[in-house]
Amino acid sequence: MEKQALSTKAAPGAIGPYSQGVVVGDLVYTSGQLGLIPETGQLAEGVEAQASQALNNVKAILEAAGSGLEKVVKTTVFLKDMNDFAKVNEVYGSFFEEPYPARSAVEVARLPKDGLVEIEVIALK
Repeated sequence: MEKQALSTKAAPGAIGPYSQGVVVGDLVYTSGQLGLIPETGQLAEGVEAQASQALNNVKAILEAAGSGLEKVVKTTVFLKDMNDFAKVNEVYGSFFEEPYPARSAVEVARLPKDGLVEIEVIALK
């Protein structure tokens, strides 16, 4: 199977040697998305705003692949502080409908650019 890199200006550009996402067969894999505002490269203010922006960035990458949030089968949520789980969960729930994707959520020591949340997904094309 061939691997196709994804790139869209509707999401922040990669800040290292990786792609915003890749398509392999019928699957789309996004790189972890912070709450970076594409136009400014700055983090949104607060964990809820960062979660919302991260999911909008994921959405933009999926759309560049011809996919969408409704086709997400698995998400991974990285949190700087697990005490923010309920806030992020509320935002997350506004982006997805049943049947919800499978999900993991983990607390990490630090995220790039000192973000508060990072989200990556796997979706059907």
